Amino acid sequence: MIKDDVVDNITSQGFAVIHRAVDRLMVQRLTTRCEQAFALEEGVERARSSRGHVYAARNLMDVVPEVQTFWCSGVLAETLRRVLGDRFGLVRVLFFDKPPDRTWALPWHKDTAVAVRDNSLESASFSRPTTKASVPHVVASDNLLTRMLTLRVHLDEVTDENGPLRVIPRSHASSTCDGDGVEAAETIHSAPGDVLAMRPLLTHSSGSSQKGTTRHRRILHLEFAADRELPDGYAWHDFIQPSNP
Repeated sequence: MIKDDVVDNITSQGFAVIHRAVDRLMVQRLTTRCEQAFALEEGVERARSSRGHVYAARNLMDVVPEVQTFWCSGVLAETLRRVLGDRFGLVRVLFFDKPPDRTWALPWHKDTAVAVRDNSLESASFSRPTTKASVPHVVASDNLLTRMLTLRVHLDEVTDENGPLRVIPRSHASSTCDGDGVEAAETIHSAPGDVLAMRPLLTHSSGSSQKGTTRHRRILHLEFAADRELPDGYAWHDFIQPSNP
């Protein structure tokens, strides 16, 4: 059973950490299945470090089938249903890592791009068409982004050593909202299986891992939308509804 403060925090702060949301065996299975997929020559767009470690990957829905199902029951499904309503679906899955041999950082930003089938249509709701890993993307309007929720599933323990995410509370109301400001930023530490639920418009950044670390920081990043329907003839590139609503 989800605690009320999780939904309250997502609404008021723009994020909440759901502890032990994914059990140990599923974390191990997801990690193993990702590693197996990354070893393939085809089927997933990935970036590798100098030692062959994958530090970013796209298009995981088909090559890691578990990402379509592990969130369909339990606390994650309940969270998604209470925040987004009964018609929600999974629209994009990404993978991030900070392997020991290749750290990286991201400045403060908001997640505004979504994956669609065709990004060439005229629309006041979408702009700045791009193609990422052969998939059309556009920047979405605030109206759409405020009706989405991201689940960041931690496959490793995250400490100050391996470049944790930092978030600015109450910055999720719009694409221009500063929230509580950088001075109020919170650092997200987590154990394997903990899940950060966050609104896409929450301002966030990611620091580099500390020199000499041996820790990975592997994250499965799942984006969910409240509705299948999009304006102006647009359609999600993928829209996976829960298998057991």
